[in-house]
Amino acid sequence: MRTQKNGYYYFLSYLLFFNIILPTLTASPILFQGFNWESSKKEGGWYNFLINSIPEVAASGITHVWLPPPSQSVSPEGYLPGRLYDLNASKYGTQDELKTLIKVFHSKGVQCIADIVINHRTAEKQDARGIWAIFEGGTPDDRLDWTPSFICKDDTPYSDGTGNPDSGDDYSAAPDIDHINPRVQQELIDWMNWLKIEIGFDGWRFDFARGFSPAFTKFYMAKTRPKFAVGEIWKSLSYRSDGKPSYNQDSHRRELMEWVRGAGGAVTAFDFTTKGILQAAVEGELWRMKDLNGKPPGMIGLMPGNAVTFIDNHDTGSTLQHWPFPSDKIMQGYAYILTHPGIPSIFYDHFFEWGLKEEITKLIMIRTRNRIKPNSAVRILASDSDLYVAAIDGKIIVKIGPRFDVGNLVPQSFKKIATSGKDYCVWEKK
Repeated sequence: MRTQKNGYYYFLSYLLFFNIILPTLTASPILFQGFNWESSKKEGGWYNFLINSIPEVAASGITHVWLPPPSQSVSPEGYLPGRLYDLNASKYGTQDELKTLIKVFHSKGVQCIADIVINHRTAEKQDARGIWAIFEGGTPDDRLDWTPSFICKDDTPYSDGTGNPDSGDDYSAAPDIDHINPRVQQELIDWMNWLKIEIGFDGWRFDFARGFSPAFTKFYMAKTRPKFAVGEIWKSLSYRSDGKPSYNQDSHRRELMEWVRGAGGAVTAFDFTTKGILQAAVEGELWRMKDLNGKPPGMIGLMPGNAVTFIDNHDTGSTLQHWPFPSDKIMQGYAYILTHPGIPSIFYDHFFEWGLKEEITKLIMIRTRNRIKPNSAVRILASDSDLYVAAIDGKIIVKIGPRFDVGNLVPQSFKKIATSGKDYCVWEKK
């Protein structure tokens, strides 16, 4: 009987692996940023508003949604957090509303990614020096209740000089947290695991990840085991004297790759290199879209499986407009990232507010049914000023640029147009 039971449980485990786990591993992930810079101002709360959009998000083929920072914050957008456990003081909604939102996303098969702001924190009180450096965690006990000694010693506007040196870049708007401190490490891990177990999050988006050593990201990844994680490493491209990006951005993309390796290799990084090159290329310089080795010039050309491609986000676009993609060429951008390797990310504004949902959804469906993966192979067929053409996995061919005539670049076996729009087209095999 024991042998029969063991065989039965082994069979169930076998089915579970091949019917549940393998589809998760082989599905082509599509990330969706489910907010913009103005979302915290939504009357009635953003969580209550976004929940109504879940059927449309899920039906489009999106697999992951990136939600805003959930904790109490000095800034309404959530990027100057203080009481990390206090989710009821968020301008996006209450803790219960967030849990309900995540539960409904899960019911539709969509995973939820928390925006984790752990490089810096804002204090609750002033210390004896009159400096805002006494932190409150948001619980009745002393979890995340820190003193000035938990601030990096070289963050001189806030530190009392007793902490450890900063392991990354400075963030001037708030105290930089000392990640070398063992209590900091453990209490952040406990908080992140609470977000997973109690709130329901599946993974992380590490805000300002350049602010602390990737070794700590590796440590937090190992201790929290997210299903998906992505880091924000936003640094400037190299530019020519005329203000345009240099053709060769190898050093920029290699810095992203080194961060991923330093963080253990399981985490992904936003491919700022591809964004910067692509938004310059669509302005009549599509020759930029092939590097010296004939590959894509961004991070996806060297480490595609760890690259999250995107067109805009709450910082670069939205109302901040820090580094926006050309507004009249947004769909050329999506035609590129949704057919190419990497993990594409779709911005809320473009999907819902710009009226591009239908066009973007068609591209997602093409990607999904042709099983285009983060590590898919690209063969660039043309990269001229007004025309870019590439074949991906030998299954689809994409064209972007204003030139209509592609000559003999698209063979007869690809004459089926899967979708097209202003200055872009995608073909599938017959």
